[in-house]
Amino acid sequence: MPARALTPAEQNELIEIVRDAAKTEILPRFRNLSEDAIRSKSAPDDLVTDADQGAERLMTAAIRERWPEAAIIGEEAVADGSARLETIAGAELAFIIDPVDGTWNFARGLNQFGVILAVTSFGETIAGLLYDPLADDWIAARHGEGAWFGRPDGTERRLQVSDTTDLGQMVGSTSIRLFPKPQQYQLAATFPDFQRMMSFGCACHEYRTMAFGFVDFMLTGKLMPWDHAAGLMIHREAGGYSALLDGTPYNPTIHQGTVLAASSRAHWEALREKFAFLV
Repeated sequence: MPARALTPAEQNELIEIVRDAAKTEILPRFRNLSEDAIRSKSAPDDLVTDADQGAERLMTAAIRERWPEAAIIGEEAVADGSARLETIAGAELAFIIDPVDGTWNFARGLNQFGVILAVTSFGETIAGLLYDPLADDWIAARHGEGAWFGRPDGTERRLQVSDTTDLGQMVGSTSIRLFPKPQQYQLAATFPDFQRMMSFGCACHEYRTMAFGFVDFMLTGKLMPWDHAAGLMIHREAGGYSALLDGTPYNPTIHQGTVLAASSRAHWEALREKFAFLV
C-alpha cells in the first residue's frame, strides 16, 4: 500500500501538541527534579525522569484523541512493554515519540535536550519534528518538501546542510560510548583528521545542528527509531545523504547497525572509507 501523507495542518497540530507537553510536563521540571524523580532503566546512565513519562503520556493521549487509528510508539512505552517496535512496519500511520531526548543532560540541569517526533507510514518516515523546549522553536519536515526552521511568530526559513568539501575542515559528531570498546580506540584515533569532533549527548540537537549546516557529518552505533527516524529524514530533506555503513538505506524498522550521515553522497563515500573498520 502507498505511504500516507501528512498535511500541513496535521503537522501544525503536532507542533502544538509537542509545545504543550513541553510547557506542561518538561519545563517546570528542568533544574527542579528531586532524586526520586530520576531513575535508571537498562543501565546506570540510561535514565528516565518524571518529565519523560509525563510528557509522553500527554502527547500520547493528545495524538490518540486526534488520530485514533494510528499506532503510537513512545520510548518509555517500549521500555515498559506497553508498545512494540514491530508495530512500525505495518502501521499505515505511526507516531514515534522521544519525549525528552538527552535525558542524561536534562537530569543534570544541562540545557542540551529536546523533543523528537517522527511520523511513519508502513515503515517509511513521512514527517519529522525536532523541538527545542527552552528556545520554543523547531525544525520540521514532510517528505519531499524540504526542512524548515520555525518559530511561534510564524516565521520560517528553509535549511540546507553544510557545503564544506575538505575532510580536514569538517566538523563531525559521534557518541563514542555507543561502540564496542575496541572500536572506541580506533574511532578516537580518527578524530585528529577532522577540524572538530563533537558529542552532544542529544540526537535532537545533533540533527538540528546538521540541518543548520554547522556540523558536516554524524556517526552513530545505536539505531533506536525515536532517536533517528525524524532526524535522518530532516537531514535528507535539507540536502544530506545517509545510510548504514554497509550501504543499506536507513528506515525506522532497522534497529541494528551503524549509520553515517553526511552532507552529500560523495562526502558519505569518502567518510565511509575513514570508518570502514566499523562495518
